[in-house]
Amino acid sequence: METIRELQAYGYAFASVFFAGIFYAYVYYLYTSKKSGRKDYEKYANMALNDNLNDTPVEKIEPLQEEKQKRSNK
Repeated sequence: METIRELQAYGYAFASVFFAGIFYAYVYYLYTSKKSGRKDYEKYANMALNDNLNDTPVEKIEPLQEEKQKRSNK
């Protein structure tokens, strides 16, 4: 019974350190992607607040080149 409790304690400590490491890696990824200008994830947080049809989109999606050519040929 005592060894099971020790294993549980070691497992809990390992899981806590592992998930804390995953969390800090994710926060670092978000920080570096915002700083380098790749993507600003804070803009996406406003999607829950600004979700009406009349609200402006978070980012504009450009059509593909093929779709642009099809539209221009019509």
